[in-house]
Parts: sequence; structure tokens; C-alpha cells
Amino acid sequence: MGYALIDGVRFWYETHGDGRPLVLLHGGFGSVETFAAIRPALARRRLVVSVDLPGHGRTADAGRPLRYESMADDVAALIDHLGLAEAEVLGFSLGGGVALRLAVQHRQLLRRLVVVSAPCRRQGWFPEVLAGMPEPDEAAAERMRGTPPEQLYRRVAPRPEDWPRLWVRTGELLRRDYDWSSEVAAITTPTMLVFADADSVRPAHMVEFFGLLGGGHRDAGWDGTDRPAARLAVLPGLTHYDIVDSPALPATVLPFLTHPSTPPT
Repeated sequence: MGYALIDGVRFWYETHGDGRPLVLLHGGFGSVETFAAIRPALARRRLVVSVDLPGHGRTADAGRPLRYESMADDVAALIDHLGLAEAEVLGFSLGGGVALRLAVQHRQLLRRLVVVSAPCRRQGWFPEVLAGMPEPDEAAAERMRGTPPEQLYRRVAPRPEDWPRLWVRTGELLRRDYDWSSEVAAITTPTMLVFADADSVRPAHMVEFFGLLGGGHRDAGWDGTDRPAARLAVLPGLTHYDIVDSPALPATVLPFLTHPSTPPT
């Protein structure tokens, strides 16, 4: 564990376990601690590399707006810097958007992609979730003092006083419209989508997303020969807010990561 200097920014990363590399990307206001509950299960089968995204956790603000596209470039540069070519990448929520852009912009670096509780277009979130996304306002950040995300940030960030800046930058990112449908339809990296059955993402969008990856268009056949390369999992009894703490997540993801690659049809 330690820092890697990428384009002038010191990125914090941690490694656990041994084997094929699996890069974990946390959600908004999170850090490597996001995956603490499931990391031991993953690290029994993989070299798990957890990354603090720009402005989050132990990675200081990069002095630029947060964008999914630029963060994907940052992660790609880190993968290259650490010699983790053909890594598997799992991204949750905001990190799921970064992981998805990584598959679009740097697909040569990826062996497998897992997107957890993230849509491929902004309108995939439930309307009330969209309405509740952070206002890019430092006064709102001050009102969040004492909440678990702020307490974690204050404990690990190199500049705890940057909390209002992280709040504003994240709010600006989450309130920007996007629709990556056409780019998702061109992804060739074997991909698994994982959602909770009470997620913040609309079930109709889960099916739409899976369809863009080639799933759900036909019966797989009695011998499974028409099964798509993509996978879709909806985990019962979970929400957007506890899916990354559930042992059901690694139990679902690991078989996909270890299964022989199936070329897209």
C-alpha cells in the first residue's frame, strides 16, 4: 500500500491477497474502506487493488472537476503504472461509472468488468434519487459535518479541510446529464452487472443496460450455446447502501471472474 504519482496527483492504493489483479473502485464520498467487509473474500482468490479516487479518501483533490471520463484515464494510468495489464475491475456506484468508462476508453487493459449498482445513463436512477443528489454548495457540505462520510474523510484525508470542495465537485458530477448507451453497446469486455433488488437504480434500466450488452434478447437454448457474454445478477434483500457489505456480492462475482471467457455473439 502507498501512493503512486499519476499526472501530478498522488493516488492512494492498497493491495491485499495474491493472484490475478482485481481493481476496486468505490462510490461517491467513499474510499478503500468501502470494500472492507468483502475484501477478505475477494483477496482469497485475487490480488485486490483498492484505489482512492481523486479528492476521495487519502487521494487529495486534483485541482480539476470530477468527471467519469478523466477518472477512468487516471485509473488506466495507475493500472499501467502498477503493471496490472488485463486487470479485472469492479466499480460500485460512482466507481461503477468510472469502471464503465474504463471499459469504453481503455478496453485493452481489462479482462473482466463488474459494474455494481450503477446505471449507464443518468435517468437510470429513480427520480427521488436524482432529486436527492448533492447540491454543489459548500454550505450544504457544512451541514453534512458529523455524518459517517464526513467523519471518514476527516480521519483519512491528507487535507480534511477540503471536505466542502469534495462535496461541491461530487455534486457537480452527479448532476451532469449523461447517456452512454451507444458506447455500452460496443463494449466487448466480458461484463457482469450486479444490482440489489431494492436498489437506487430502476429495475427497468437494469434490464435495458443488460440488453445493451447483448443480454435478454433470446433463450439460451437447452445447452446454453446462445447464452450472452454479459451477466446480470439481482441480489435479494439488499439495497444500494448495503450491497457492498454483503457476502452475497463476492459469492456472485467470483464465479464470473473465474469462468472461461465467452466471446460475444
